[in-house]
Amino acid sequence: MYQNILTEDYPLTEAQISFYKKNAFIKLKYVLPPEILEYYGSLISDKVKELKRVNVALEDRNTYGKAFLQLANLWRVDEEIKQFVFSRKLAKIASDLMETAGVRMYHDQALFKEAGGGITPWHADQYYWPLSTDKTITAWIPLQAVPLNMGPLEFSAGSHKLISGRELSISDESEIRIKDKLRVNDFEYVVEPYDIGEISFHSGWIFHRAGANITETIRKVMTVIYMDKEMTLKEPENKEQILDLETWCPGAKAGEIIDSPLNPVLFN
Repeated sequence: MYQNILTEDYPLTEAQISFYKKNAFIKLKYVLPPEILEYYGSLISDKVKELKRVNVALEDRNTYGKAFLQLANLWRVDEEIKQFVFSRKLAKIASDLMETAGVRMYHDQALFKEAGGGITPWHADQYYWPLSTDKTITAWIPLQAVPLNMGPLEFSAGSHKLISGRELSISDESEIRIKDKLRVNDFEYVVEPYDIGEISFHSGWIFHRAGANITETIRKVMTVIYMDKEMTLKEPENKEQILDLETWCPGAKAGEIIDSPLNPVLFN
């Protein structure tokens, strides 16, 4: 269903590509119509409800646990969700923004911030990824409009240039230390609501966070993480990268293109 919309082009302007190159993120309006988000959002929500294994009360979790419910690679457990995640439209936007010849899957993630859910601390995603270059990008796809009080994604524009802080995982420490570094270096802080159909794309090394969800409605977001189709594996540098290698790139070898069954080319 909706394959024509999921495969059609979303032409980017030179100004949009330049904006991404400078700031390492961009928000794009009217990427997907409301009826698609409603249809696939319902499927994703049902699958998250079916598969979630969190049985600890929200108030008893640590900061990471309070940030969101997190389920990955839903494309492997539901054929219709796979159609959405494998969208040529989204993959081509990712490739065009990174100016690559194509992209392949790293993995997908549903990130549902529960009503009353806490902040997502400042961090850079690529801390977790054993990938050899910065040609990585995440599509952050709200399945409903996200007002400021629901915890939209926040960016520190251009902060992919900052090396300090890249060694930190998502934690209370990363929230404090990275916030201080960003303030000292005077990067622009961008926090805006998301309209229905608006999708952001951000680089693996840009620092970003999300506020708490102080509404009574769960914030439902689907993400797809893309990498250059020629991406090679690097030797893992921390325990999280070792786990990512085993989980998302099974059988991949350091120095070789990551071409495992879990990393198909999505746009070429």
